[in-house]
Amino acid sequence: MSGAADSALSMRGVDKRFGSKQALRGCSFDIERGSITAIVGANGAGKSTLMSLAVGLLEADGGEISVLGRSPDRDGICPGLAYVAQHKPLYSSFSVAEILRFGGKSNTQWDNAYATSLIADAQIPPGARVKSLSPGQRTRVALALALGRRPEVLLLDEPLAELDPVARRSVVRTLMTDAAEHGTTVVLSSHVLSEVAEIADQLLLLGGGRVRLSGAVDDLLDEHYLLTGPDDPAGLIGAGAIVQSQQRTHLVRGDRPNRADDWRTEQPNLDDIVLAYLTTIDEEAA
Repeated sequence: MSGAADSALSMRGVDKRFGSKQALRGCSFDIERGSITAIVGANGAGKSTLMSLAVGLLEADGGEISVLGRSPDRDGICPGLAYVAQHKPLYSSFSVAEILRFGGKSNTQWDNAYATSLIADAQIPPGARVKSLSPGQRTRVALALALGRRPEVLLLDEPLAELDPVARRSVVRTLMTDAAEHGTTVVLSSHVLSEVAEIADQLLLLGGGRVRLSGAVDDLLDEHYLLTGPDDPAGLIGAGAIVQSQQRTHLVRGDRPNRADDWRTEQPNLDDIVLAYLTTIDEEAA
């Protein structure tokens, strides 16, 4: 990932504790402008905490945070940033049309035509009250409210969890189009890898409050391989590192061996890589 100077969002050595629980510890990363970055990890890995710190809803115990070159402010969200929280907070007594009017009055960069088109695409009646909407429809309204701000950075906490397959595909298409046509930096969290694999070009893997793996998805795939064979592979992998071993198959990070003899090398998929790192994190915590 890029350096802090040209990042949309960066953290350096960020710590956050809730009582006896250390949610983030020495968390450092950079997210490139214009990228679609998936933050993945098990439940409790620190994904929501990370986003709340970036928005300014929480204050870090230590470290530095930069959003579009500015530090988060507890008095208001950074200009150019939009955030959709996991529970999709909306005024339940408002109609959808009233929600959009509220968006227009509270945002100087409001694009009403765009927000309205997203509601129409979702086939949600403008006169419907928020309290009458399904969880999936609430997600679509919250997303329209966020994108209507025309943000430079859009943070989405578990945005796809309550969507059916058709709605999920539509939301994914909307996010990819917005990033491609407007250069919006999209950061979305999930603990379900299949939800984000088709949309993200960058990956940030959290575990135990730390960043355990980060980079472009294509690069991470190229940097890892599966090695299957009869005995100890230590003499075969050179400077590579074994991430995880299961019976006779090993996930290795490093250059593939030129000659494998009785060994077989294969290309892993993103599931193979992420699950191996998550399993390793669980073993460390045990």
